[in-house]
This record gives sequence, C-alpha cells and structure tokens, in this order.
Amino acid sequence: MGEKFHVDSDIRKAETLPAAFYRDSEVFDRIRESIFLKTWQFAGDDNLVKLPGSVYPFVLLDSFLTEPMVLTRDKDGELHCLSNVCTHRANLVSLGAGKVKKLTCMYHGRRFGLDGKFEHMPEFADAEEFPRPCEDLYAFPLRKWGPWLFAGLNPAFDFQEVLDIMNERIGFLPLEEFAFDESLSKDYLVHAHWALYCDNYLEGFHVPFVHEGLNKVLDYGSYTTEIYEHCNLQIGYADEGTEIFDLPPGHVDEGKNVAAYYYWVFPNMMFNFYPWGLSLNIVRPLDLNRTKVSFLSYVYDPGKLGKGAGTDLEKVEREDEFVVENVQRGIRSSFYRGGRFSPKREKGVHHFHRLLSAYLK
Repeated sequence: MGEKFHVDSDIRKAETLPAAFYRDSEVFDRIRESIFLKTWQFAGDDNLVKLPGSVYPFVLLDSFLTEPMVLTRDKDGELHCLSNVCTHRANLVSLGAGKVKKLTCMYHGRRFGLDGKFEHMPEFADAEEFPRPCEDLYAFPLRKWGPWLFAGLNPAFDFQEVLDIMNERIGFLPLEEFAFDESLSKDYLVHAHWALYCDNYLEGFHVPFVHEGLNKVLDYGSYTTEIYEHCNLQIGYADEGTEIFDLPPGHVDEGKNVAAYYYWVFPNMMFNFYPWGLSLNIVRPLDLNRTKVSFLSYVYDPGKLGKGAGTDLEKVEREDEFVVENVQRGIRSSFYRGGRFSPKREKGVHHFHRLLSAYLK
C-alpha cells in the first residue's frame, strides 16, 4: 500500500514531510503515477511548430515519465499535442522535426493526419470492425500561454485556472514578444531529490544567508508569498534604485517597487518574471537522488538584462545547488525525521508539502 503522509493545514502546528519521503524509492515511483501523470508539464514553445505542416517530436521528462509525444500544426494552423506511438505496433511515428503533409509510420505504413486522426493502413482490408476510434493517435490536453505550450497526460485540474492567476499580474506584458535566448539558457544537474530543489525555491527565508548578491537588491523584510490552489507566488520588492516593473495604472501592485514575480506551479514549474523577461525553470526528476533543472530564458527588454533581481542567475543557481545537495546528504541521516515550518517565511513549502501529501493519498 505504501506509506501515507499527512501535513497539518495549520502551518503553526504542521510538520514537514518526513525524511522517508525523500529516501524511499517506492515513494518516488508513486510520485510518478500519482502526481506527474495527473498534472501539467511544459511542452515547448510554439516556435517549434511555427508553420502549418510543422511537426516536433520530443520525449516528455525523459528518464522519468519518458512519454513520446509530438507537437503538430495542421494545415489550418491548429496546434496539437499527440502521442508519438503508432496505434498498430507501438513504433515511433515521427522521427524528426520538420514539415510533413501526413504522419506516416515507417514500420508498416499506418497513416495519420496532423490532428492525429487515423487515415489509412495497408493490408487491413479483411480486418473486422476496423478502423475503431482507438486507431487515432491519443491527443493530450494542450494549453497555450504567450508562446509557451503546456500538456497534461491525465490532468486533475484545468491549467487555465493557473494561467488566469498569473495573468492577474503578468497579463499586462506582451508575452507573445518574449523571445527565447539560447545563450542565456542552460541545464544543471543537481545531485538531490527533485522535491528538495522545489522546497528551496519556495521560500525566501534562505536569501539573506545564501544569496549575498540577491539580498542586496531585494528588500527581505517586504518579501511576500501568496498561496493559490495549484500554484503560489513570491514577490520580491526593491528600492527605487533597483530595476523594477513599470506597472500600468490599475494594476493590483500599482505604486509598489516590484523587482520580481516568482510563480511556482505544482509540481515542478517555476516562472520567474523580471523587468527584462522570463526565466522559466523546469525541474526534471531523473532518479531518487538526481535532478535536471532547465533554465530557459525568454527576453522581452534586452536593455534591462544584467540589472536588478534577474542578474547573474547562474551564480544564484550554483548557490542553491550547494545548499540543496548538502540537504540531500543530511536527509540520509538515520537521526533526522523531519522539521517544522516558519509560519512567516515558509508558507510556500507548507503549501507544496500539503499538495504532495494530498496527491499521494
């Protein structure tokens, strides 16, 4: 049956998830089935399939979910996220990005439209009750926000609810103009459990102790966290001498010196908005003790790069890695069971642990 976890809804009384959560391989496997298969994942941006007839095969969370998928844009310009597994004998259908008229499996010639609908299969004239609806490629739920695409395998909630929350503050920005900058993007290998990385992200408590440079541009005393159902928001404020957002009249934070909006979406996506653009961080579990973190930079205003809270993100990342990997070593201790939450500074971590425990039930 596996261990059950409980995190009290009252943060003043609550204890963190126990060390066993991070150490147990059976729990790690349950996370795959109970959490990642029921939530949403970043699938890329629409520039990957910019023109009608474009296809882009990829593997979602390789080495963890390892789900073969393909993004397509049909002749009418509609976007689709499809299973890349042929419904005949499970061969991969699309083997490379490019432009095509149809999706045709090279194994036995089964053909599909770019919307995933079955169209033709050689040597099946004598098959009874064929074709059936299950001959179509499975179509995954897909949501688009700005240039970014998100897919759900079997999602337990509507991603639009999350997008509506982020749009309350970010909607004034011209998201479609955010351009991917490969030179500012990078993958990091962290030798720690993926949830420990998220734990660290979800609180600003450590900033004065770990990030000397970041602490100089953020007002730690004003740092706030807002909790929603499947996401939360940390807001970093700064003084007038630091790069801040030019918020429009009527904005919920009008008159405030906002240096950064840090959105986290359950279970593993981080949207870090700065005046220059977005650093999108995807936390990808590899195994119980290893995590790949992808930093994807989308620039809106290049003139603001290198200023304010969004400066030297690699240095901040390396500082976080150092701490998280030390926590990973500590979590292996036979004498550590779990801890308590700071009611003032660890609301985001408490929220995360509550969601994890709820989904694992």
